[in-house]
Amino acid sequence: MASTTTTTETTTKKNPKKTNLLDHHSIKNLLDESVNEIVKSKGYPEDVRLSNVRLLIGSIIIAIALVAQFYKKEFPANCDFLIGCILIVHTKEKNGILFTYPPEGSFNSTGLIVSSKLPRFSDLYTLTIESADPKSISARPKVEFTKSVTKWFAKDGVLVEGLFWKDVEGLLNDYAKEPKKSK
Repeated sequence: MASTTTTTETTTKKNPKKTNLLDHHSIKNLLDESVNEIVKSKGYPEDVRLSNVRLLIGSIIIAIALVAQFYKKEFPANCDFLIGCILIVHTKEKNGILFTYPPEGSFNSTGLIVSSKLPRFSDLYTLTIESADPKSISARPKVEFTKSVTKWFAKDGVLVEGLFWKDVEGLLNDYAKEPKKSK
């Protein structure tokens, strides 16, 4: 009786990240999600406080919009009230996609603000990394790169993660470098 040995190879194949190359919002969203993964994998824990504040502000904005919609006076008479609501709602936010704490065991006392831009009708994606507290003594200078998204996507819309990972990792390393001291 011959014994047969079968080797079962367990491969965990990751699904490729795919997007619609004609939709710049989906391209930016996919790249931003990938940046989040890369930065978190480098030991930077996410700071969700700002996200919670944004949710609270969003809820307040919805309440203000409901009050403005159902305000007792008609349009010309409630113009001052509507202008006040618009001024409250109009808050300029940065293009921040990730806010972090400093990594565990780091001597750096500030986290990161990672922001990105992908203008409409443009293929140039700008990624910026800066200190969460620019006035801190341990804050480093802001670093950024601007590259064409065509470098990171195949023709069928699949993200070539290795290339993108390398570029983001390089930017993180540039940020982490000790600044040169002038003599």
